[in-house]
Amino acid sequence: MKLGILSTAPRCYSTRRLMAAAKDRGYKAKVINTLKCSIDLQAGKPDLYYKGKPLGDYDAMIPRIGASITYFGTAVVRQLEQMNVFVANSSSGISNSRDKLRSMQILSRHHIGMPKTTFVRDRSDVISAIERTGGAPVIIKLLEGTQGVGVILADSIKVAEAIIETLQTAKQNVLLQSFVAESKGRDVRAFVVGDRVVGAMRRVAQGDEFRSNVHRGGSVEAVELDDAYRETAIRSAQIMGLQVAGVDMLEGKNGPQVMEVNSSPGLEGIERATGKDIAGSIVEYCAAHVDFPEMDIRQRLTVSRGYTVCELLIPEGSHYVGMTITESAFADQDINVLTLYRGKTVIPNPKVSRTLEAGDRLLCFGKQESMKSMVPAKTRKKREPKVKKLDPAMIEDAMTPTLES
Repeated sequence: MKLGILSTAPRCYSTRRLMAAAKDRGYKAKVINTLKCSIDLQAGKPDLYYKGKPLGDYDAMIPRIGASITYFGTAVVRQLEQMNVFVANSSSGISNSRDKLRSMQILSRHHIGMPKTTFVRDRSDVISAIERTGGAPVIIKLLEGTQGVGVILADSIKVAEAIIETLQTAKQNVLLQSFVAESKGRDVRAFVVGDRVVGAMRRVAQGDEFRSNVHRGGSVEAVELDDAYRETAIRSAQIMGLQVAGVDMLEGKNGPQVMEVNSSPGLEGIERATGKDIAGSIVEYCAAHVDFPEMDIRQRLTVSRGYTVCELLIPEGSHYVGMTITESAFADQDINVLTLYRGKTVIPNPKVSRTLEAGDRLLCFGKQESMKSMVPAKTRKKREPKVKKLDPAMIEDAMTPTLES
């Protein structure tokens, strides 16, 4: 296997450990400076140049994309995906993880435990938003902060208002999160590779500091996770589209509360705490999966005209309730059921003998018109746009400036 490590910091612990782990296993490995890559695009031949020369053939790449170069870094990873190179983390997964709001929005749909979170722009909405999260104290987070930077604990609503107003004046977007008091000053990081947790540690803040990040002086200790924490970490990484991730969780009274899913987690803290060869696990995962490069499934499947990917809901009272997938005759309508979602359970490639229940969500690929026809005619008619005649006076009113504008 010829392995590349996308990194702008060849001397940092994580990059050096990945290089050493690859060489120990007899693989060719090279650090590729992300910022020295050039993306070439032409019909049918996406290509990547490095320091002015063609990059050459690589079997796999491990992206270590820093927050400051997310846009260009994910563009390079995306180019590798188009070239059918296996990447340990997808470009979309990295992008999703970098935006705290976006990542929480994605996770919230999938029954993943998390602190109550809200996002507001209008200052008049701040007090009601804080009350919805459970009141003060409240955590204020910058959307793109890292290593604990941009995370503030506000003890009162007045203090929170002042902080938010200051940050918004500086054109910073902020999240508000409930303060999980029982986990103050500590959290758990689970290191996920593929579909398993290869190591976990508890991080404990020092003194009065409430942030437990190692970069802020937090101490670490190895920890054995129970099934609930392990399952939450793996599902969170998979939902985000990441094969290598550090999943940070608070130990709440109601179980694991996911704070963040990190797409470029550092190796130093976790390897020292657990004594495990985490870098080796990442390299071995890449070696085992080089024949299965990451791809944009929607991009590939919807190239065929008239076909699409969509999710179909089986509502209460639907005539499909109680039918098997065979009896529903989806295949006869040129519709393939790829995955069935039932509550917290995910059933990939469900058997055609499986009986459908109310509330099931089916991820399907097939003929767009066939899937549209499954929506009742009355509902489709209601949804059809109706173009009405526009009163010329309305145009005049819209063109007349008002005091508000």
